Amino acid sequence: METLQSHRNLLLLLLLQFSFLQPLSYAYYLPDKYFINCGSETNEKVDTRIFVGDKRPAASFSLHAPHYTSLNAENNQNSSLLYQTAILFRSPSYYEFDIDVTGTHLVRLHFYPFSSKNTNLSTAVFNVSVTGFSLLRNFNFVPNINTKLPVIKEYLLSIHNGTFAINFIPYTEKSFAFVNAIEVFPIPENFITDEHPDITPLGGDKTYKGLLSQVLETIYRINVGGPELTPDSASDTLRRSWIPDDIYLSTPEAAEKSAAYSGSLNYRNDLGQYIAPDNVYKTAQEVNLQTKFINITWKFGVNLGVRHLVRMHFCDIVSQSTYNLEFFAYINHGWKIDLSNVSTRLAAPYYVDFVVDSGKSDDMYISVGMGNDPTYLKAVYRQAILNGLEIMEMSNISSNLKSDSKKRKNVVLMVGSVAGGVALICILIIGLLAALKCRKSKPVEIVTWSAWPGNEGSSYGRTSEGTNNASLIPNMNLGLKIPLSEIQFATNNFDKKLLVGEGGFGKVYKGVFRNNLKVAVKRSEPGSGQGLPEFQTEITILSKIRHKHLVSLIGYCDESSEMILVYEYMAKGTLRDHLYKSKLPSLSWKRRLEICIGSARGLHYLHTGSAEGIIHRDVKSTNILLDEKYIAKVADFGLSKLGHSLEQSHISTAVKGTLGYLDPDYFRYQQLTVKSDVYSFGVLLLEVLCARPAINPLLSREQASLAEWAMQWHKKGLLEQIIDPSLVGDINVNSLRKYGETAEKCLSEFGVDRPSMGDVLWDLEYALQLQVTAVHRDPHEDSATNVASELPLSNLQRIPTFSISIERDELPLLDEASGTTASQVFSQMMTDEGR
Repeated sequence: METLQSHRNLLLLLLLQFSFLQPLSYAYYLPDKYFINCGSETNEKVDTRIFVGDKRPAASFSLHAPHYTSLNAENNQNSSLLYQTAILFRSPSYYEFDIDVTGTHLVRLHFYPFSSKNTNLSTAVFNVSVTGFSLLRNFNFVPNINTKLPVIKEYLLSIHNGTFAINFIPYTEKSFAFVNAIEVFPIPENFITDEHPDITPLGGDKTYKGLLSQVLETIYRINVGGPELTPDSASDTLRRSWIPDDIYLSTPEAAEKSAAYSGSLNYRNDLGQYIAPDNVYKTAQEVNLQTKFINITWKFGVNLGVRHLVRMHFCDIVSQSTYNLEFFAYINHGWKIDLSNVSTRLAAPYYVDFVVDSGKSDDMYISVGMGNDPTYLKAVYRQAILNGLEIMEMSNISSNLKSDSKKRKNVVLMVGSVAGGVALICILIIGLLAALKCRKSKPVEIVTWSAWPGNEGSSYGRTSEGTNNASLIPNMNLGLKIPLSEIQFATNNFDKKLLVGEGGFGKVYKGVFRNNLKVAVKRSEPGSGQGLPEFQTEITILSKIRHKHLVSLIGYCDESSEMILVYEYMAKGTLRDHLYKSKLPSLSWKRRLEICIGSARGLHYLHTGSAEGIIHRDVKSTNILLDEKYIAKVADFGLSKLGHSLEQSHISTAVKGTLGYLDPDYFRYQQLTVKSDVYSFGVLLLEVLCARPAINPLLSREQASLAEWAMQWHKKGLLEQIIDPSLVGDINVNSLRKYGETAEKCLSEFGVDRPSMGDVLWDLEYALQLQVTAVHRDPHEDSATNVASELPLSNLQRIPTFSISIERDELPLLDEASGTTASQVFSQMMTDEGR
């Protein structure tokens, strides 16, 4: 109890240090840009804002849309002129703005799905992104939506001066995107600060750092105890809407009455009125002291496994004298925040901010009250109030987009193009054609990191996102840190002649240290800030694990704004290099099977080799590296997810990965599991067999997706017709049959129907054994089930994979000396002695 109380006390101190009474030294006036009246030639005045028609010439913003239509509403029930027009996009398009102020900006997107001619905007399905972040994914309109009300999406994000784009991407070739109005404008510098107390389901007294690198989407903005406040009636400088709290009260009988105040407010330290309007601070809910309840509780639906910024607004408008208002705030019935000493003046607005992790619950409970502390219950004046509440969902869904317009045109097409079915192929084709010219677009995953120890001067001493997956301070292996001077020596100061590759994170150089150790040096563009989350995740993952089939991290460097990762050198490069578009000798079928088996062993170890479990999330041929002996090693853990366990069925998270390899089940529900890796591995198996990429935009629509195309041939029993020509005559028919069966099970639409990586490993070992023995067998002996080959190939997905559990200690670690080959291990497992 003492420890818990100390945590709570520390949390209070953090609240007071980081969030209480943010001092601001200047007044704020709403800028005159950018407010866009989309699809219109006329300007419309809404309260004090002038929305400029986007069809009029403008020097400060521009529209880039190859195919668009301006629409006018028919029988529009909304009286606002802002929603009488809209712009419709049938291909990826974007607005580009000139930003002259670096800092936090507010972005609002207005959608009103009216009908016009033969178009009903309510049928639209599309994605929206801004430079570097995805805002809306597969956005559509609920059929029962109140068509009298517009849908307004509001975001806070940091924008650097220069060009800034808002991209609209139709979800399918038959769908479209639209928007009625757009707002982009800077808000006061200290409206959002970077550090806040971090409240997680597991407790703790940590500080969350890096809020300014997040996208904050407003989920709830509540005027507690007061009426609805619209942008034109609330005297809200930022033109926000505030809704009443009644429908969110979990204990409505606990609220005695809605307090109201008609006097002047006593703003402290020039606390700007833009934090919340006067009308929010002049109303409140009070605890009903005549009931059994001692707390007022509000319940809000939230997304699982997501952090939220929660801002609570207080103003003592009920006390007769100062220091009489003593109460607590509770988060999810657990964390208690002591607010007994913050009411030092009457009618003085103040607020507190904290970060809350929703964990496994899709409900968030916010309470205020006296609790059950006898000291407070016996107080002469006991009362609890709340004036306002804001909940903003945090996400750093980075697309690693470049800000220059030429690259943006390419990457815009990539942001929304996640594999989801045949209907997406057209967008995939466009995006990948662009990717052929610019291969630097790689999504990045974000994890929690505190400041770099002993390196406060680094520009990367700040955090990019918070999740509960990793923390640098307790786990960081400082023994891996390599001086920059040593890396410069090894690479001859990053000599271009030693450049061996380039990817989303940066350039890769071959290096040789003073002890003649050959290494691969992956260096991010110095000072760019791109790839920070990938850099952090890579170190977190690889400092925890070592395995023969996982690439080894030699060390890292974070000096002088550098982000450098140093790996063991893999002499034969990537698996993709040996499959297609290369002058390298073709790999034999036996060698390809051995590479697949090694990769499966590495992934199996990731999934099961620790209590935490690791999901790779970006399995593909370019992330399988080969050493001098063609031993395969899984690489690139920048998108990986820590924290999966046997008790945890999935991780709810934003969709990340590579086109053509994405698990449709993960894409559909945004629930990541180890079976997501299994699906990607199934695509990899076909890539190895057919020697063609997962998505080929130069082929017809039916052939563009390798997984769909190959499975069609497989179900016809003609898989041998599409194999790599160099393998013709090299593959044993029984080995091919088992291999195809394995790939098909990996590619099952639903994760629950897919095998584990242990099962896949077993099946591949069996396929290898069938290949190397080349002994004629009867058809029923070629599969692990006696009936497999008696059924048509189209029915193979219904047959369970025969498997044997491979224990963790059977997986060879990198520093183990084992001379047992994969085939020998399999042979032992097939005999009674081996079992």
